Amino acid sequence: MLLLSNNFFNKDVFSLRTGSSVAKTTSAVINPDNLRIEGLYCSDRFSNKTLILLFQDIREFTPKGFFVNDHEVLSQPHELVRIQKILEINYTLIAKPVETISKSKVGKVSDYATDNASFYIQKLYLSQSILKSFSGGSLIVDRTQINSVTPKKIIINDLLEKARLSVSPSVV
Repeated sequence: MLLLSNNFFNKDVFSLRTGSSVAKTTSAVINPDNLRIEGLYCSDRFSNKTLILLFQDIREFTPKGFFVNDHEVLSQPHELVRIQKILEINYTLIAKPVETISKSKVGKVSDYATDNASFYIQKLYLSQSILKSFSGGSLIVDRTQINSVTPKKIIINDLLEKARLSVSPSVV
């Protein structure tokens, strides 16, 4: 099932051991190499420190929040050696410009949808300029259309390329 980004933020993290909230999620740790959410930044209820909840430590996800075994699964950023480079990049998708391979500006990312099993970002929702939004509305880009991700922008395949390939000549 796909979940929009707002389903991950401002949610409580509950400890199954104590039955109480131990943190609140604030933002995502996104790997720009494969567009996977590696974890969530959390505000610790006890120390107000910023900790990270890795997705492999989530036992259950409900509309109320995330359930983990205990408060101990929340890690300080410097403890996570395997994703240290990702943490240093501090990649964000919202408001990232999107353009095609042929350098045509398409819009900016306004939201994204993530698969709740694999935590790969599957779809990007783009907002366009006011002029383009009157004529075409908003766009949805599937992950298969993404050509490359750079620190400053996302490059997708040309929009009409697939349309030309899928149109077959009509028989007259």
